[in-house]
Amino acid sequence: MTKWGRAGTVLLLALLAIPLAGQESSTKKGKTDKRQSVPSVNAEDSKPVPATTDPGYLIGPQDELNISVWKEPEVTRTVPVRPDGKISLPLINDVQAAGLTPLQLSKAITEKLTKYFTDPQVTVIVTAINSRRIFILGEVGRPGAYPLLPDMTVLQALSGAGGFSQFANLKGIYVLCNESGKQVKYPFNYKEVIKGFRPEQNIVLKPGDTVVVP
Repeated sequence: MTKWGRAGTVLLLALLAIPLAGQESSTKKGKTDKRQSVPSVNAEDSKPVPATTDPGYLIGPQDELNISVWKEPEVTRTVPVRPDGKISLPLINDVQAAGLTPLQLSKAITEKLTKYFTDPQVTVIVTAINSRRIFILGEVGRPGAYPLLPDMTVLQALSGAGGFSQFANLKGIYVLCNESGKQVKYPFNYKEVIKGFRPEQNIVLKPGDTVVVP
């Protein structure tokens, strides 16, 4: 082999050895460099639990329920709770639902279905909460019915009503509540409550309450 041929071979081998050396160095570093991995966050874990999965939730009129009977598709269906608080199902006709939890209603349906099926497995899921609503009327951007969230106050309810109109009397807001069959009026001075004064006026709302912004 000529002098230039030998030199070319040596140069080629040297070039091939560079990436191999770098790979070995990186591998050794990976073995000795201990890094703490950031735990992954599951998006499902960060979501709030829907009110429909609350085992203590009391079913009300106009709620929507999914009644599932295992291996009995003719009885499985989604039904609304009527204004009288009852639902209608095949074979067992009317069943009282309002005032019961999903588990209590499941047990009541199970007892009635034992006449027709052996060991029926009944599951009740509240798919739509329509009974727990409040109403915001008057000089707001979006008057109407709103879902009642747990422990919702007057101030929180107004925050989702689209703001006030230029004619709104913020000192004369009031809440109409039905207590023991009688309508009771509670004053709410927005300008004072928003500043931290008169916190007793920022009451927790109940289903059917009406907030009026004159």
